[in-house]
Amino acid sequence: MYQFKKKRSDCMAFYLPFHTYCTRYPSKYAALYHAIRDEIVGNKLKQHTKLPSSRDLADDLGISRGTVNQVYDMLIAEGYLQADVGRGTFVVYASGYVMYEAKVGKNIELSAWGVRVSEGVDAEGRWKKGKEEQGKEQGEGREKELSKVQGKGREKELSKEQGKEQRKERENAGKTGGGGIAFVVARPQMEQFPREQWNRGMYEQVRQMTESPQADAHIAEGHYALREAIAVHLRRMRGIDAMPERIVIVNGSMQAIALLTQLLVNPGDPVVLERPGYQGASRAVLAAGGVPVHAAVDEQGLIPQPWNARLLFVTPSRQFPTGAVLGMERRQLLLHWAAEQGAVIVEDDYDSEFRHRGRPIEPLKVLDQEGRVVYIGTFSKTMLQDLRIGYVVLPEALHDAFVAAKRLYEPHPTGLLEQRSLAAFMASGGYERHLRRMRRVYASKFLLLQALLQEQLSTLFEWVDSDSGLHLFGWWRGDLRTYSAYSAACQEAGVTWTDAGNYALPEGRAGVCFGFAHLSEAEIKQGITLLCSISVGFS
Repeated sequence: MYQFKKKRSDCMAFYLPFHTYCTRYPSKYAALYHAIRDEIVGNKLKQHTKLPSSRDLADDLGISRGTVNQVYDMLIAEGYLQADVGRGTFVVYASGYVMYEAKVGKNIELSAWGVRVSEGVDAEGRWKKGKEEQGKEQGEGREKELSKVQGKGREKELSKEQGKEQRKERENAGKTGGGGIAFVVARPQMEQFPREQWNRGMYEQVRQMTESPQADAHIAEGHYALREAIAVHLRRMRGIDAMPERIVIVNGSMQAIALLTQLLVNPGDPVVLERPGYQGASRAVLAAGGVPVHAAVDEQGLIPQPWNARLLFVTPSRQFPTGAVLGMERRQLLLHWAAEQGAVIVEDDYDSEFRHRGRPIEPLKVLDQEGRVVYIGTFSKTMLQDLRIGYVVLPEALHDAFVAAKRLYEPHPTGLLEQRSLAAFMASGGYERHLRRMRRVYASKFLLLQALLQEQLSTLFEWVDSDSGLHLFGWWRGDLRTYSAYSAACQEAGVTWTDAGNYALPEGRAGVCFGFAHLSEAEIKQGITLLCSISVGFS
């Protein structure tokens, strides 16, 4: 227990349980970070409190000044602290802003379909009566009214969007052939994947599964040992205190998005989506008959508005595709909005494992005080690309309904062999060792590509600053016609990238995503050299 002494100029006296946290976290950096953060969130370090200088705190705790500076920098980046030149470092986080009184909160309302699914059927196979009948009556009335006006238009819009994205995906897939250099997204590096360890684990699970019946063959939530391993991982690496019973294994994040949309969206309901953003969420909303409300994104992520909606999809740790990080003030505004609206926020944390500078930004789920945030994670970026295992951390109010919906489609959970193998891999420490190794590999490539893009292609693209992830995003500085011409010239030379037009960019703008995980550093250098040589005629 450390006490900031009153002799520290105008610093207030308060206690920091640093040594207690040292017993809970493996490094002094992590212990100090969580000790200060928890004191701030718990309102023990109140807004406007001045902290001691990094030198004073380091001397009193017996740690390096560099460690203290790293912790201060991370807390500043996350919006907990603010450093004023000549004045010191102050707490700016207002904890009471997100810790709402219970009277502010509203119940989470399911869709008519969600009510029926969560209620289930009786012993004779008929829908039980009760809440689902009320939801059905409300839903049917709205559906009849909307279907005449919107039905065909909604189908056309969904079909058009699906067709457009599929065409672009086929085009991008075609561009990768011929031995060229493709800066495409969603391709992890496989050369350093621990194949032998993974194969041994798979064989062991096959042996066990053939020798004894599996109790989890009918559990829609997924293999319990894997949910336990995920809970431990989230607690250690992301600060989420999730119980295994609140975690459900899904076949990739898209399954979670689709099920949540069905559970929460009636025909005609508005749903807030980032623009640009992941179009899988948009397709799910349209398929459920919802109305997408496109929310603008800037260099600080999603711009909060007083939307009249009850569902929001957001990527706060690293906005997709721009890579912007949602600041603490905006996170508080979103949580406040959700409490007032009785809304649900779906947080898609798609590649937070790979942060190349500093500590990973904490999820929105950590700040959730009312059970409004659903957290989605995936192993597609960290493990084999075709290992379709994701997970969702659910608030209590949504858990039973989500499990019922998943059980409807999957009465027998798929991929139990892979789930069991991944659980054993994580429990053995193999997963964290693999992550540490890949962080080093990806960080080297990330810093190389970032430097080359800034030095050689900034006349054509406005690159969005980023500290994490497996791709870099840039806005094209010219018009669409010139962009198309440059893209065609680069493709002819054998260099391609992922066109960000796949992700609903604002009208009249072009953007690019440069993925790098699967490329060697030599390929990255060669590709940027080619792009730079072609850029001369387009500057």
